[in-house]
Amino acid sequence: MNARFGETDFTLVEGDITHQDTDAIVNAANTRLMGGSGVDGAIHRAGGPVIMQECKAYIREHGSLPVGEAMMTTGGQLHARYVIHTVGPFWHGGEHGEPEKLASCYRNSLRLALDHGLKTVAFPSISTGVYRYPMDRAARIALGTIRDFCEEHSGLEEVRMVLFGEAALKVYEEALTAEKDRKG
Repeated sequence: MNARFGETDFTLVEGDITHQDTDAIVNAANTRLMGGSGVDGAIHRAGGPVIMQECKAYIREHGSLPVGEAMMTTGGQLHARYVIHTVGPFWHGGEHGEPEKLASCYRNSLRLALDHGLKTVAFPSISTGVYRYPMDRAARIALGTIRDFCEEHSGLEEVRMVLFGEAALKVYEEALTAEKDRKG
């Protein structure tokens, strides 16, 4: 399913984010950038040790990556040249700033991509795995934030959401339909 947000093509696909041929893929990282489970572990395994080395160097220089912030490493052995690491919020019922923190993940990742002259970025569904953010709520935040950012900034050619499994794709398709209706 596709849409146009400003000058940016937006695409929903089901697949494996480690196989994307975009300039950058986004990693749903943990604050220590040490490669955990889910998307984070898959990216570290597929990208090889150089990603971990760069993450460790970042931690030595800056400390932990705060929730909602983003940093970038090379892509190692991935098809993507870069990995943008961002830390999503744990779900605690939605009354502890989770929506704002999740939106910051998308906004800061897109800003980092633009700041480095990247044209194509692929995102996973941030925080919806072990961090337990409800998929339908996360989809609305992701799509609204991506749309608003792309309508306010030029330079990105494509933003892609790579969803793991048909169920996740369906939730995002429903959210994209609602987002199109919301903005007209």
